Amino acid sequence: VARGAAALVCQRPLGLGVPEVVVGDVRAAMGPAAARFYGHPTSKLDVCGITGTNGKTTTAFLVRDVLEHAGRQTGLMGTVKQVVGGAQESAERTTPEAIDLQATFVRMLEGGDRSCAMEVSSHALALGRAEGIDFAVKVFTNLTQDHLDFHDDMEAYYLAKRRLFDRPGPAVVNTDDAYGRRLAEELGRDVTTYGLEGGDYRARDIGFDVTGAQFTVDTPDGPIAMTTRLPGLFNVSNVLAAFAAARLMGVEAAPAVEALSKAGRVAGRFEPVEEGQPFGVLVDYAHTPDSLENVLRAARELCRGELHVVFGAGGDRDSAKRPLMGRAAADNADRLVVTSDNPRSEDPDSIVDQVMAGAGARAQREVDRRRAIDLVVHSAQEGDVVVIAGKGHEQGQEFESGRKEPFDDVQVAREALRARA
Repeated sequence: VARGAAALVCQRPLGLGVPEVVVGDVRAAMGPAAARFYGHPTSKLDVCGITGTNGKTTTAFLVRDVLEHAGRQTGLMGTVKQVVGGAQESAERTTPEAIDLQATFVRMLEGGDRSCAMEVSSHALALGRAEGIDFAVKVFTNLTQDHLDFHDDMEAYYLAKRRLFDRPGPAVVNTDDAYGRRLAEELGRDVTTYGLEGGDYRARDIGFDVTGAQFTVDTPDGPIAMTTRLPGLFNVSNVLAAFAAARLMGVEAAPAVEALSKAGRVAGRFEPVEEGQPFGVLVDYAHTPDSLENVLRAARELCRGELHVVFGAGGDRDSAKRPLMGRAAADNADRLVVTSDNPRSEDPDSIVDQVMAGAGARAQREVDRRRAIDLVVHSAQEGDVVVIAGKGHEQGQEFESGRKEPFDDVQVAREALRARA
């Protein structure tokens, strides 16, 4: 009030001499209140909201690529960056707070954006940040174990994701995923499905080579030949999601197919590091058991020798997934080095112990992440592939009391490769 507030939204009367709107949950009210305060900007902006454990970032980038190629200036909100009115900005979190969200939508409109592709996290949905957004299309990519430090269990995690679909409107759902099949059944209508096993948009006859993937998509309008520069089955799924969403947003098939064939990789997502070495080095954000398994399977397709992986698990996050991460690596890689990955307030050695419990006897431990990367890079042979997983695009290592030290997996790998040469 001292700083000029004209009214308050609160959960109990405060008697501070300005009008008060008393609500049961301030967080739940914040989204609709912010939307109204800013004039409901998403009523004039076509927003594609994308939720799921894995694939949100790549799918959001792909949707933006397609819309831009079709002549629509499109904003972006997500884990890696924001794009507002064509200008890139850093991203503080996957989905900002409701007031910041609505203010950003206004800036997008003022900057000439007609559409927005945005990631919608389960935290944002559970905390009501996405309330007040009019979504043109909503996408569900998949649901696998993650964030159980925040959600009580997988059911609570699913119900948080499902909140994106509470309001009517077109939905795009991955029915290769068990939770996706459940969601499609619960929604009943206004659902477009996709997958490798079936759906309204189904990929078949998939082939991979050094340039990416080629496949045929069975669509409601007939079969369409598609290509992508992105490797791995998981990226074929991401391409299907983006294609289906773009079609629902009014983009014709031909320009969508062309845009998807040209779309490049996202920073920290299966990102190659090249310094003339006779083996592959890939940096990826994979930090769940499912995403790590998917990335390693994709890397195996490129591997003529041994597949190495350097990975860990974050502190102050879902601890139940740590041995599962170890198991995913053991099942899919020839050599495993378990290391530190944002230990935050926890003991890094303890986290590594928990990952090692699922990784088996073949796993090596090297808690120092820089030394772990150096160790694997210096021992890799011609035809091998090294995957450095967990941090992706991140530029720091997080420790206790919020301390963050600069750390970039791509740069550290590059330095190790140069030292090897």
